[in-house]
Amino acid sequence: MTVPSHSGSSDRRSFLKTSAVGALAGAAILRSGVFAAETSTLKIGLVGCGGRGSGAAVDALQADANTQLYAMGDAFADHITDKVGRLQKRFGKRVDVPPERQFAGFDCYKHVIDACDVVLLASPPHFRPQHLAYAVEKGKHVFYEKPVATDVKGVRSVLQTAELAKKKGLCFASGFCYRYDYGKRETIKRLHDGAIGQIQTIHATYNAGPIWHRGTNPKWSDMEYQVRNWYYFTWLSGDHIVEQHCHNHDKAAWVFGGMMPIAASGTGGRHWRTDPKYGNIFDHHAVVYEYANGAKLFSFCRQFSPKTDIEVSDYIQGTAGSCSMMDHTIIIGGKLAWKYEGAIPNMYQVEHNELFANIRAGKPFNDGQSAAYSSLMSIMGRIATYTGKKVEWDWLLKESKDDLTPPHYDMNGKIDAPAIAMPGVTKLV
Repeated sequence: MTVPSHSGSSDRRSFLKTSAVGALAGAAILRSGVFAAETSTLKIGLVGCGGRGSGAAVDALQADANTQLYAMGDAFADHITDKVGRLQKRFGKRVDVPPERQFAGFDCYKHVIDACDVVLLASPPHFRPQHLAYAVEKGKHVFYEKPVATDVKGVRSVLQTAELAKKKGLCFASGFCYRYDYGKRETIKRLHDGAIGQIQTIHATYNAGPIWHRGTNPKWSDMEYQVRNWYYFTWLSGDHIVEQHCHNHDKAAWVFGGMMPIAASGTGGRHWRTDPKYGNIFDHHAVVYEYANGAKLFSFCRQFSPKTDIEVSDYIQGTAGSCSMMDHTIIIGGKLAWKYEGAIPNMYQVEHNELFANIRAGKPFNDGQSAAYSSLMSIMGRIATYTGKKVEWDWLLKESKDDLTPPHYDMNGKIDAPAIAMPGVTKLV
């Protein structure tokens, strides 16, 4: 996960650091008796054992004292063994994942899901649709990381799976974590109550520095290299506009009350990230989203040198005032009219606290449609920057043949390096 620390939130990549706020939040819920009606041990399965998945496992174990990490799966066995020992050191016997419940390979998710009651899905985004479909087919509660897919085909699949989860009464919780931030909840409630009038524009920015690269190894096949360095390949990550900037798109969708854009156009490319090791993703995108009521979302993201400035922000302009969402402030007539002053517990912990509380209470909730649509907004922006064409929402959702599925899932097989998109050459499909 690539969300920077802010407003008291902690970075999930540092999952082994004790989060006092998160632990206290979990303890408070346990003391409140939310789980009193159901005390059976919930077996948790983790699919995707990177920093993001490990952080989710920590949050799940802290959210409910009667949970047990019972099975783990990842494309690579070394990812599992590395995390098992660390988690056991922190949680002791509550991490009960012997070798026979450690599953590696592309089909690992099936074995983990079959073994557990609640599943945490944190593999690279390309795999999310098939993992979600299998989990819901098997009747399991799910926490799944954002984005839900990397192409339109995947989004359609997740929308269908979300509907099935509703019919089965399953909790279907997404990792769009800002929706669990108390400050943002209160801020957006006020916007929905008309605090700044009708929303006219949103200026959303996710300007960040470079991220990790796993290096190379002569023993790795083409497929293994791409999956280990999944962030740099569009079929696996969706590009950083999808994997990272989707948070801003989700916040915009939240502000607009679920209203989706009708069209998007934009530009982007590779200016700083030129080495072939960086696969085929861009390093900057600028997209304008248009809405049926005349509102617009101006969306910018980049991953450049660490010497460049970092900014993650959402500025909202209404007919009667403005709002800075990351600061939780509302400005009227050029003066501060309101600022959130309440508690801001760790939003990552809150989402798991609420997930397990609802499981215990038998009150399923479902983020499927909103998570799928926010992911599609990001995919829409990427398609616009890759092709140089205006992309219409209705066409994208109903007619587009956008499908990034690779020719095979053979870890030892050859797979060509995907081409870098070229606006005017790359086709709108």
